[in-house]
Amino acid sequence: MTALCLIVESGADVRLVEGLAERFDLSIIARRIEGGLEINHPPAQRVPLVIGPASRSGFARFVWKHLREHGREFDYVIVQGYGLAALAANVAGLLRRTRTSMLVCSPVEAYYLCRKAVGVQGKSFRRRELFAIRVLARLNALIGQQYIVLSRYLASVVRQHGARGPIALIPVYGVDTSIFKPATESKSVLRARLGLPATGALIFFSSRIAPEKDGETLLEAVRILLERGRDIWLLHRSGGYEGFLKDAERFGVAHRVIATDAVHPHLQLPEDYQACDLCVQASRAEGLGFSPLEALACEVPVIATAIGGLSETIIDGQTGWTYPAGDARVLASLIEVVLGGPQEATRRAAAGREMVRAVYERRIVFEKLESLTLAKSLLKPERAIASRKAEG
Repeated sequence: MTALCLIVESGADVRLVEGLAERFDLSIIARRIEGGLEINHPPAQRVPLVIGPASRSGFARFVWKHLREHGREFDYVIVQGYGLAALAANVAGLLRRTRTSMLVCSPVEAYYLCRKAVGVQGKSFRRRELFAIRVLARLNALIGQQYIVLSRYLASVVRQHGARGPIALIPVYGVDTSIFKPATESKSVLRARLGLPATGALIFFSSRIAPEKDGETLLEAVRILLERGRDIWLLHRSGGYEGFLKDAERFGVAHRVIATDAVHPHLQLPEDYQACDLCVQASRAEGLGFSPLEALACEVPVIATAIGGLSETIIDGQTGWTYPAGDARVLASLIEVVLGGPQEATRRAAAGREMVRAVYERRIVFEKLESLTLAKSLLKPERAIASRKAEG
């Protein structure tokens, strides 16, 4: 089994960790997340986890030292993003001749620029930080061996950095359509079990609270709809739910917002989708967007902004509805269209599920990743012999 090291600078999703642990001899090096979790939920499998310093510069030094001392233990290294930790891993990979890929899930510069458009407490915009992000992106493009990206849009982003190595399009961690699937119970039964309102339309929004996710436009749309007399509720699940509730109070819609911490992605999240009438992804920038894919897998209709990776999955007239980012009035009108046309909503959601099953199914994407790590393997001779003996 291939020995894989995953380097996590900004927290990891348990679905990625569990998928890798099923197929690789996995170890994780993670930056300490003060007040948060290095992995958002405990993985089902035991995975060796080494936690480094909380500062990004300190973590990069930690990664460099760890790979210099233990790099021979790994056949393949995947490092999150294209920041300081990626630079340390890429340099160590060149020196140790260890295959190293950058896993790019987000357009970091685009996310950072959203701080200028949407004011969120603690997320100030500084030109020197944007400059540093761009310099690191360029340096990693010059020395990096390979990229793994979630979407064609992200592939274009890293090409703009000057990427020299190959770019693999693998939307890990994908969607497990055996779990995210159409409901077998009525919405009323699901809502009763989950403690959700029995009446009114329920809209789901599960994005974290960040400038690029633009929860404010959705809250403004909800206010418009409530002023029109619509009976609607907004369900929100994320680690930043308390901030979202404060924003809801500011918009005067808190009485129609149900917000809690993030739930386990496999144990409760599918039922949240199934209980809702609609999912909205309001992002001003997005690498891919898994929430719309999970909603479609449950055959729940989706409205999303026509930006970034979302443009590859939410196709207006086919798999959902799209609107210009930041336009609350258009969003409000689309919500009325979707809720008022259940037959069309069902058609587009069903087409969306077929798209997810064909392209984003969990098994498919992890098999692609496994094939990538095995291709032209740089296994050390002693490890290759041991691997063949174990398999034979």
